[in-house]
Amino acid sequence: MLTSTDFRGLLNKRFFQNFLPVPAFHKLYLEVGTPNFELPDVKNGVAVKLSDYKGKQPVILAFTRIFTEKQYCPFCYPHIIALNDNYEKFVEKGVELLLITSTDEEQSKIIVNDLGLKMPLLSNPSCSVFHRYGTGQSLGAPLPAQFVLDKEGKLKFAHLFSFLDHNAGVERLLEVLEVSASVPAEA
Repeated sequence: MLTSTDFRGLLNKRFFQNFLPVPAFHKLYLEVGTPNFELPDVKNGVAVKLSDYKGKQPVILAFTRIFTEKQYCPFCYPHIIALNDNYEKFVEKGVELLLITSTDEEQSKIIVNDLGLKMPLLSNPSCSVFHRYGTGQSLGAPLPAQFVLDKEGKLKFAHLFSFLDHNAGVERLLEVLEVSASVPAEA
């Protein structure tokens, strides 16, 4: 648990590249595939390709806002904890939950250990995947967003950050999975 604010490491290249506000915007379409990517999973020490899940299982992409290993977005920190506490519920439904952060691999390893993360943590310090998914940015880091992809990799749900509705909660994500699983596949 965080006990004090530590601003070391905050002013870096990523901070300045994401300083100016860019609003989140919908650039992806429901029922269509999303951009593929490959990022390192610092928790498990492997590279993760989104395309590896296609045809196998649904995926939730949870883009989160972490400034450094000691500085979490006040809206994202409780969301990360809730996702982690409920990770087994997603696994029981046959879904992989991928948490994506803009912290570098070293910072991300500290986050995995400090929070006891059960889910994979993918590191994207260039923010390229955040940008391709249109999450937006402000004050040094990309904004959070959540995307639910079905077994075929098609977008079923997108939630982009707003001050009125920061993150899609665990209950909402589970609800989307239930609805998406109950809709018959087209022939």
